Amino acid sequence: MIRLKKNDYQLPNLELLAKQVVEGTLVGLHKSPFHGYSAEFLEHKIYTPGESTKFIDWKLFGKTDKLYTKKFEDETNLRAHFIIDNSSSMHYPERKKFDIDNLNKIQFSVLATAALMEILKKQRDAIGMSIYADTYEFYAKEKNNPKHHRLLLHRLEQILNEKTKQKTTRTYQYLHEIAENIHRRSLIVLFTDMWEVRQNKDELFEALRHLKYNKHQVLLFHVIDYKTEYRFDFKNQPTKFVDTEHGTEIDIYPEQIKDAYNEEVMAYFKKLKETAYQYKIDYIPVDIAQGFKPVLIPFLLAK
Repeated sequence: MIRLKKNDYQLPNLELLAKQVVEGTLVGLHKSPFHGYSAEFLEHKIYTPGESTKFIDWKLFGKTDKLYTKKFEDETNLRAHFIIDNSSSMHYPERKKFDIDNLNKIQFSVLATAALMEILKKQRDAIGMSIYADTYEFYAKEKNNPKHHRLLLHRLEQILNEKTKQKTTRTYQYLHEIAENIHRRSLIVLFTDMWEVRQNKDELFEALRHLKYNKHQVLLFHVIDYKTEYRFDFKNQPTKFVDTEHGTEIDIYPEQIKDAYNEEVMAYFKKLKETAYQYKIDYIPVDIAQGFKPVLIPFLLAK
């Protein structure tokens, strides 16, 4: 795991931390496999003297003895849209301040997003963002200028500095809306813990499927505190558990329900993984205690 410098302020310098994450994780990895991702070939045009020879089609020259260049739909290497679940469950475990060595799920997701944005910025790629919880809190279309990048960073910093509120998750509803907002083929990167109480989980999975609309590529980073949320690793003593989104409480000995809890969670995670595979979504489970490499490497290797 990389070691980053702690920030003494409650609101960190997110751009600086993002650069540290990238530099600390991707030493030696400079060439992006995304080059040319969305620069779709349209047609040939006759080469004009003085133009760059970069896009001359030499194979066609060999057949016709004439110089043609490839005309592309646009010059952007990649269009990426980040989606962040900002519901109350993402603010677990509770943190009173930002500590790079002890992040909760939303802090981890925000910093991971900023790090991926840093990679895309260097490649002059277009970046968009959506943030949701019980409302569609924020939407920004994909752009690749410095002013837009600063706007997105500022919105991410606001998430880190906001007070925790009881906000439910409406992933099903807002993933459909977000999918409708992304019109051109893009790489969609979703950070969520996938905790949503719905009687029909197929509706949630159908919302994930909608993200594949228009031939988008989707990376689903399933962000979890594995020690407590997956393994249910608590001391076996009377413990009060509070639903972060609805406020309901229950007092129990953890060992009394641990086996049943593990069985349900493992079944749900397995179903989620299988559904993602079925819909050709890249599903990446992420333990927030394991650092950022499990996020950055799959991002760079996505095709």
